[in-house]
Amino acid sequence: MRRFTLFSLAFVAILAAAGGTPAAESLEKQVLGSILDYPAGPAPVEELRKGGPASLDELFRIRTGVEERLKAAIAAPATEESPYHIRYAERQLARLDNIIDQVGMQRYCTRSRLYWYTDFEQAKAEATKSGKPILSLRMLGNLNEDFSCANSRFFRTTLYANEEISKFLRENYILHWKSVRPVPRVTIDFGDGRKLERTITGNSIHYVLTPDGEVVEALPGLYGPQAFLAKLSEALPVARSVAALSPEERQPMLAEYHAREFLVISDRFAADLARVQAGTLATAAVAPQPAAARKAGPPAANVAAAVARPKVEIERPLLAAALPLSSDPTKLDDDNVWQAIAALHAGEARIDNSSRELIRSENPNAAIAGRLAITKRRVEDPLVRLVQTLESSIALDSMKNEYRFHRQIHEWLMAGNYRPDVDTLNERVYAELFLTPRSDPWLGLAPAEVYTALPNAGVVQGR
Repeated sequence: MRRFTLFSLAFVAILAAAGGTPAAESLEKQVLGSILDYPAGPAPVEELRKGGPASLDELFRIRTGVEERLKAAIAAPATEESPYHIRYAERQLARLDNIIDQVGMQRYCTRSRLYWYTDFEQAKAEATKSGKPILSLRMLGNLNEDFSCANSRFFRTTLYANEEISKFLRENYILHWKSVRPVPRVTIDFGDGRKLERTITGNSIHYVLTPDGEVVEALPGLYGPQAFLAKLSEALPVARSVAALSPEERQPMLAEYHAREFLVISDRFAADLARVQAGTLATAAVAPQPAAARKAGPPAANVAAAVARPKVEIERPLLAAALPLSSDPTKLDDDNVWQAIAALHAGEARIDNSSRELIRSENPNAAIAGRLAITKRRVEDPLVRLVQTLESSIALDSMKNEYRFHRQIHEWLMAGNYRPDVDTLNERVYAELFLTPRSDPWLGLAPAEVYTALPNAGVVQGR
């Protein structure tokens, strides 16, 4: 215990020497006191939250000092106490990262460096002050918790952690998120001590708003990084132009914008269908997976189920299944065709090195296996296969979200007499597009007409 006490005192002395204003020094002492073993104190999260993005900048300055101390402990000549010093510094860094997540109100805030408002009025006040539009995320669960809905988790790893997107958001938008409702979670207990915990169902949507909260654009569900960045870049000047108009002038401009975007998306969908129909990507869309991807791990449950399907169903040709192709994306249900369309836009779903490193840190077993196979890293690194599968899934989601949901939102908003506030529009999105209306407390997971052979259909009220 004495070795930790001496180490912690040296730790504080080195970090406190970084200097700064008296207020910053006082705040730094509170932060350092909250991450040390002796003594440990409460983190000044609420105080830091009031400081907004500037507080995050201060925390990252403190974090640099903690990282330097950890590097010094690792590089120091080995002694009997070296392992204790390294583990101690690692613990402090982990505690500080947790504080940063709470202050930024986003899990993995240390990767994104983004500050999120959770009070809409505060977000509008800051947007009005800065002249920046608002990017408001609506989701199931909370963005600063591990178990938020699946899409929001992918936002954190593939979008917000992306260096280019993170920089663009910090410079151009005021960020806000709101939880629509808690996210459903399920635990599968294998009976031998092993458990799987997952979230099920749920979707998310980003709204681009003027500083006073007027809806300008909406991006439903998950988009690839390049597609997401392009959409937000295109919406930025529109939001600025709308904000400069009077309330009477806004509606005609917005109606025209949404009508134009509806036609643009419709034309892009028709063009993609034509390319698929012509067979230009038919071979690529149905090509067998690389050997590295095929040999990884046991098959997923849905893959095992597919083995029992009739052979003719699995082997039906792509174009035969696609014809006649519909010009309405909401009526296109063939996954083979959607996969072919997604292949046209695969480049928009590529994730950057920052996101890859975050994914690697989330999957330590894959990271260890990759190091063991370093001489054949590109072929055998499990992370490579994981990322390839993820990018393929993102590309597919992006195109379905763009051509089905985004197109439909533009169709709603191009009506001259339809000007909903963001909460009203969000209710409609969740009810009619995401099919999880507020009126259904079970999110479609407990249909009354399905027999389960369980007492009360397995439903338990309360705790």
